[in-house]
Amino acid sequence: MYVIIWEYQVKPESVDEFERIYRESGPWVELFQNGNGYLGTELLRDPSDQYHYLTIDRWDSLSDYESFLSTWKKEYENLDAQYEGLTEQETSLGKWETISSKRR
Repeated sequence: MYVIIWEYQVKPESVDEFERIYRESGPWVELFQNGNGYLGTELLRDPSDQYHYLTIDRWDSLSDYESFLSTWKKEYENLDAQYEGLTEQETSLGKWETISSKRR
């Protein structure tokens, strides 16, 4: 599995809209569902800071994610630009692969 993790500090006045956009039924998930190998997105909120969030996007593989980006790059960039004003800070925490117990 291939995982992409983002961290956000959301503007206080934008919390409701941010949650609507990034939750399982939001526009990001709708876009990702166009890609083969998309497994889902989790939206997490820090219980000690109501404006601090993480998203975890899961894909079957790096190649599935890259294929999605290649095909849907313009739509991805448009969506990103449309909602960039919701946050004070957006940080990529990285792209990760799960380690299979069969792999040595």
